[in-house]
Amino acid sequence: MNRASASARRLPDRPSGLLKFKLTIAYEGTHYHGWQLQREGNTVQHQIETVLRRLFPSVRRIHGSSRTDTGVHALGMVAHVEIPKSEFRMTARKLPLAMNAFLPEDIRVVSASRVPMSFHARFDAVGKQYRYQIWNHRAANPLFMRLAWHVPVALDTTAMKAAAPHFLGKQDFRSLAANRDYEMETTVRTLYRCDVKRSGPMITIVMQGDGFLYKMCRAIAGTLCQVGHHKISPDCIPILLQKKARRYAGMTAPAQGLTLHRVFYSTTRGSEGRSS
Repeated sequence: MNRASASARRLPDRPSGLLKFKLTIAYEGTHYHGWQLQREGNTVQHQIETVLRRLFPSVRRIHGSSRTDTGVHALGMVAHVEIPKSEFRMTARKLPLAMNAFLPEDIRVVSASRVPMSFHARFDAVGKQYRYQIWNHRAANPLFMRLAWHVPVALDTTAMKAAAPHFLGKQDFRSLAANRDYEMETTVRTLYRCDVKRSGPMITIVMQGDGFLYKMCRAIAGTLCQVGHHKISPDCIPILLQKKARRYAGMTAPAQGLTLHRVFYSTTRGSEGRSS
């Protein structure tokens, strides 16, 4: 992802005849070609914009904080939208109710709040938390078929926990980034958290940082899974990162296990967004 500075890419303030709202959105991404609008394929952004235009005809575009891929889910996707004052005839609290009445059942607006016109869901974000779920049991759990990666062979979570701290800090994560159609400005990111937790058969990998490269979270999860299979040693993680080539790191885990859990904004000291 091109991480040009927010100051260089932020749009100028809009006329005072507009109201800006921050939306927190949850969705089950199985049936969508990711978040971002595409020429072909059904996306979450398309569904939400269609509903917004039904309620407020002048709305043309919403701006999300992240670009989740096909099959990836979200509990805390943040987006912003500008609505003309002349068309907005409800309170902010009723906006989620109005939108959810028309949205598919696998997409829901969790909350909406007024924000300053200077707020930008993407450029103001200072961190994101993703969670990857692995159902580690011989038998698949039908309740988690779409929300977790089923790994039937026993995983050594002690080894996975030993490997996880090697991903922390400011590092070049090129070895964990899938190729994009454009050259990335930088592949350096900072991870503040990489935890492996187990509750019965469910293993949850919590990843939190200032940003993530294309399929980076799934590459971390896949690499940790191979550590759990004893195919990669925990001590080899720094070496894999130093190689700076995708072929040296572990596999890319399937999309269905990944969820964008939360987006952080500095002006609210780590909460999901700012309100006016």
